[in-house]
Amino acid sequence: MGMGNWFRNWWHKEPPPPMVLVPPLFDFPPLAARTRMLVPAYDLLFGKLALKYLFEDYFENAGHFTTSMMLKPIDDPHVDLIATIQGPIDPKNPEAIFSNASFRWQRDPYDPHTFMEVSVSNSTNILCLRSSAYYPKYGIGVFAVLPLLAQKRVLSENFGVTGLRYGSEKLSIGATFMPFPSTDFPRNAWAVGRMGRLTAGVQYKSTLESKSPERFDDIKNWSCAIGYGLGLNSPINPSYNFGLELVGGTKLISSFYQHVVVQRRVKNPLEESEIVGITNYIDFGFELTSRINGSEPSKSLEASNIQVAASWQANKNFLVKGKLGPLSSSAALAFKSWWKPSFTFSITAVRDHLVGKTAYGFGIQMENLREASYQRADPNYVMLTPNKEHLAEGMLRDLGKRPMLQSNLISGNFDGLPQELKPIDKIL
Repeated sequence: MGMGNWFRNWWHKEPPPPMVLVPPLFDFPPLAARTRMLVPAYDLLFGKLALKYLFEDYFENAGHFTTSMMLKPIDDPHVDLIATIQGPIDPKNPEAIFSNASFRWQRDPYDPHTFMEVSVSNSTNILCLRSSAYYPKYGIGVFAVLPLLAQKRVLSENFGVTGLRYGSEKLSIGATFMPFPSTDFPRNAWAVGRMGRLTAGVQYKSTLESKSPERFDDIKNWSCAIGYGLGLNSPINPSYNFGLELVGGTKLISSFYQHVVVQRRVKNPLEESEIVGITNYIDFGFELTSRINGSEPSKSLEASNIQVAASWQANKNFLVKGKLGPLSSSAALAFKSWWKPSFTFSITAVRDHLVGKTAYGFGIQMENLREASYQRADPNYVMLTPNKEHLAEGMLRDLGKRPMLQSNLISGNFDGLPQELKPIDKIL
């Protein structure tokens, strides 16, 4: 009798609950996040970092190419090397090609706040040392950018910059100084605070080489911004951010960025039968810059500018991006193979509205800094339209796998996820 019940239970074994694939983002966290401790927090908040990725990454210049290698030794995850070559596709002289390489040591492979980086380049700063140290217990960080060899030392920045900062979840303050004799003290200072979904900040950036205290009274040296945002800084969480910034009393910048997580049905013969859908990422952003002359805003193209961009990641291999502007428009297609190392190929079409011509740019990237693969998610969290799959249990029964659950993500528990899907840390 017992054997018969076991046979019937085995024969009528319930299939595993349906799952939805969650692909890794093409580049998360963005490479710019690796050196964000060298940059004032004011320059990265208010959606600026996300908009920079949306408006610039994989958009190659017309008639130009970019080749980059980002490699990490297998035996030492604390160091890596990034080398880049950029230039025109048909250069008339070798000097038009820009190349640089940087060797980086990072104390924690998953914490980019404490590192030391040596870079070489054929541009202005031939040899440069960049370093940062952050102590999370006290929220204090120090950083420095020191050009050791430079072609010309005309500006004060060519002699190096050092800085001190404090950062927590609610407040970021800091200042930068010149390590060598300079008339600017400080060179830059900022203060940014967060209260709920609202972020506000002010920044002083000296534009005058003067010891006079009057430079602090010059509105051209001051900027202020306010932003309203919602959502965790993770690819699997939808988010949006709206920002307003007044720069020097002469320029107003308004921006909007939204990251949308959507699902579509998919039948992939290479996946298990319980896979019923796949997650897609859609990003949209716009930025409007208006010059203010006295009380009348200027309407000329030179004084104001607007750009709109959108991107769609269909899976872990394909990314489509488009960007519109008054002077030119661009479309980019990128393909990424997640081998070890991974390869990314991109092509960009740039339409010049003034001359009515289209030119193309190309990019090739090789990388083994990030290792990512598809994850499984509970359809109760990701499926948008109610159906039978929507009512499935949120736990895999075969092989002891556990999918991502909505309750964990809402509570901020990302411990079971790979580093590529976790949010960037909450330090402001």
